[in-house]
Amino acid sequence: MESPRTDDQHPEAAIRRIAPWRVLPPLLAAALGLWGLRRGGSMWRDESVTWQVAHRPLGELWELLGQVDAVHGLYYLLMHGAFLLWDGGLWALRLPSVAATALAAAGVAAVGHRLAGERVALISGLAYAALPPVQMYAQEGRSYAMVAAAVVWATYLMLRERWTAYTAVLLLGCWLHEFAALALLAHAFAAWRSRGWRWSAAAVVALLLPLALVSARQAQQQLGWLGRPSWQDWAAYGVLAAAALLLARGAERELVRVALPLALLPPGLLMAVSLLHPWYVDRYVLYALAGLALLAGARLARVRHWWPWLLVAALLVPLGYWSAWLRTPQSRKDDVLAVAAAVRERARPGDAVLFMPSRRREWLLSSPQVYEGLRDVALDRSPAASHSLQGTELPPEAIRSALAGAPRVIALLDPEGQPLDPYPAEEAKRRALAAGFDLCSLTEVQGARVALYARPDGCA
Repeated sequence: MESPRTDDQHPEAAIRRIAPWRVLPPLLAAALGLWGLRRGGSMWRDESVTWQVAHRPLGELWELLGQVDAVHGLYYLLMHGAFLLWDGGLWALRLPSVAATALAAAGVAAVGHRLAGERVALISGLAYAALPPVQMYAQEGRSYAMVAAAVVWATYLMLRERWTAYTAVLLLGCWLHEFAALALLAHAFAAWRSRGWRWSAAAVVALLLPLALVSARQAQQQLGWLGRPSWQDWAAYGVLAAAALLLARGAERELVRVALPLALLPPGLLMAVSLLHPWYVDRYVLYALAGLALLAGARLARVRHWWPWLLVAALLVPLGYWSAWLRTPQSRKDDVLAVAAAVRERARPGDAVLFMPSRRREWLLSSPQVYEGLRDVALDRSPAASHSLQGTELPPEAIRSALAGAPRVIALLDPEGQPLDPYPAEEAKRRALAAGFDLCSLTEVQGARVALYARPDGCA
């Protein structure tokens, strides 16, 4: 790895002079994260998983991770501790991601400072904080903002050749989500000649191996819902690649060697692998946007005319609308709290409830005050008893028998047009409702439908 710059522009020579500016990127990231943090009092199903799993006792949490979601195990443990300190609802769920995003923005500025000086540092850090996908996951109760912070600071430690710290921080990111290991391939472009980096990379891979082996056994259950990358995914990657290559033209060589592979390799490799094993979701490699922000900072730092800044100002208008939309419930696939509210309005104590499909039980698990007032007639073993996320269900005949004595049923359904699960238990639910019940009402909420069924002439 080549030595970083040593001229008067280097941060070691100017750190005291620019210190006040270093707080601006994390401050912007924190301000954007806190803006509309509750998203109108909504929570989507992935966050609901975090909420209900992190609230389980440690023994039950450990048993769950042996069956499913080991890839998120460290994050659940951290959130379990966070909820023990302060069980503050949506704020407690999302504040760790806000803090992690602020830390990542500071890290992007630190990397830019190390490679190209203070002007690049400031612009890169602000650009990272302002990117809409970064804002999105700053307000989400999942691990992706933490992973991005770990990868960014590992990149900085690589540049400083602090190999023990580099190993620890990158390993932390990998244990938060193992696809952070793809950052090793990006780092190789800048550091492969360093013996220290090679030893660190080997240590990260070796210490990640236990998690990789466990999660590999869970891969079908964990990622079976994914398909191969769509044309929209490839188009988005094409835009990212074109932007990164354009911004890299004329930038400092050392910065390009760090930022360009970080921007392009992790998403590109994961998409290529997903042609055989569908594992790609853009949030799994959120940290790649740090590379794009560094390249943008390098390009904008060289601007000496007013018109490029006019273009940036024009781009801020649609980005502002996008950012505002991200603070609404409609920005996520569903809203489990809206589903629970709709059920609360329609249900009577002791009503039967059916989840169609069964994995939508997640919609009520984070609202126990609603769920516990209903009879989950299809449930065989609870999530805790089965060491699973949504529990296990009865066989088809048992579900039909359980419905036989129910006068009213609340059914929770996917939105209209979603494919119906072909499994026998799901078909049994649909046939039992069609044969023995009238549809009294059907209410659409964000990403879901709440249907009320009753026996013939029982809707009134």
